[in-house]
Amino acid sequence: MLPRPRAAAVGLLATAAALGTGQLVAGVLSARTSPLVAVGNTVIDLVPEPVKELAIGLFGTADKVVLLAGMTLVIAVLAVVAGLLSRRSWWPGAVVIGAFGLLGVGAVLSRPDLGPDAVVAPLASLVVGVVVFAWLHQLAFLEPAAVDGERRRFLVTSALVLLGAGAAGLGGGFLQRGGDAALSRQAAAARIPAVPIPPVPPGADFTASGTPTFLTANRDFYRVDTALVAPQLRAEDWRLRLHGMVGRELVLGYDDLLRRRLEARPITLTCVSNEVGGDLISTATFVGVPVRDLLLEAGVRPGAQQLFTTSADGYTAGTPLDVLLEPDRGALLAVGMNGEPLPAEHGFPVRLVVPGLYGYVSATKWLVDAEVTTFDRVPYWPRRGWARQAPVKTQSRIDRPRPGASVPAGRVVVAGIAWAQHTGVDRVEVRADGGAWRTAELATDVSRDTWRMWRAVLDLRPGEHVLECRATDRAGQVQTAQRRPVLPDGATGWHQVRITCT
Repeated sequence: MLPRPRAAAVGLLATAAALGTGQLVAGVLSARTSPLVAVGNTVIDLVPEPVKELAIGLFGTADKVVLLAGMTLVIAVLAVVAGLLSRRSWWPGAVVIGAFGLLGVGAVLSRPDLGPDAVVAPLASLVVGVVVFAWLHQLAFLEPAAVDGERRRFLVTSALVLLGAGAAGLGGGFLQRGGDAALSRQAAAARIPAVPIPPVPPGADFTASGTPTFLTANRDFYRVDTALVAPQLRAEDWRLRLHGMVGRELVLGYDDLLRRRLEARPITLTCVSNEVGGDLISTATFVGVPVRDLLLEAGVRPGAQQLFTTSADGYTAGTPLDVLLEPDRGALLAVGMNGEPLPAEHGFPVRLVVPGLYGYVSATKWLVDAEVTTFDRVPYWPRRGWARQAPVKTQSRIDRPRPGASVPAGRVVVAGIAWAQHTGVDRVEVRADGGAWRTAELATDVSRDTWRMWRAVLDLRPGEHVLECRATDRAGQVQTAQRRPVLPDGATGWHQVRITCT
């Protein structure tokens, strides 16, 4: 019988070899065929909505990193179990590893964006895992009676397996970064025609008072999507099919899109999962082709209700057509973001951006298909209980002081942001301890499709205080105080911050 530490080591090493092989093969084929990625994407699809919202609330845009870390921990535990079950014979552990390999095969086959050939990576992972487990188990089983040379052979073999697994995993990870896609994105910078970028006017933010900068750097722009790994697409291979209830179907390549009229617009995007006071909101200047132009060219037929868009990873969204056809809405098929081609994480080569709607109905990344259809087709999130219509709600947030902060008593600067996309912010008010509302100073207005910064000065005595803010949009609608969760169509309520004045 194998000692427990040695048996556990055999399970861990074999599993590492299996995962490394899967990563390497997936790097050659497609990152989405990796067993780890495929299982992770399937978990994202199957997890109940309250659990997803809890993860986003706790970890924000790091939710995918936490998911991968959790999966790695679970796999490590299963690998140890596989080893411990095989202290007398190798086959129980091989069955456990084989079962996990079959889970990867099933996950890959269940993905709508992958074909049957995608099973190569999980099958390779399965075979290597079982073979390495049986091989290491045999060497470990012989070790107690082995001479020093045989003992060294087991240790050397284990070290080589570990190094090989690490090299395969790193190699696969390097290949999955999409070297060709990265080069294509670099080349796209010279292909996108120069478009006049609206300058950010002076006084558009109050960063000195604690607000964010008006434009969010691409690296800091929030990311919430269902892709565990961002698809790596080349602009040269990209195609968009606009079809369905139209008079004329359009099939566009990247250069076809760039030859059309391009616009640059500063737009604030907001995630429907943004809790009151949350940070899942960012602003960028997007460059792209007006969606309305394409819809008018294709000719929308009577009775059509939504544009059903599909991502390269199989994600789907439905955007109301009446919104997209508004002459002043400014919806774009975006190719650029803050003066450069879209980053891979934000949809390169092309994504949809619709001002005034929450992202899950308006911001499809890695866009490859657009069907004009009715609401009979139900996209990804509405199938899971989210609303079909998702206009952004008027909201505001306190950025300074931070919750729990201790500040000197007296004149306290309170600053933050407010948003009411496609309506615009008209007024922001702030108060302390349920007292009278004080009108805040607003930053320079840039667009009704972007957030607006605000600040105010309150005289506060020593002690604890609760600060609140509320916004009023240009239609005269005051932000509601009623607290509601993000499901099904966005959170509401006044943001509160508790501070101490000394």
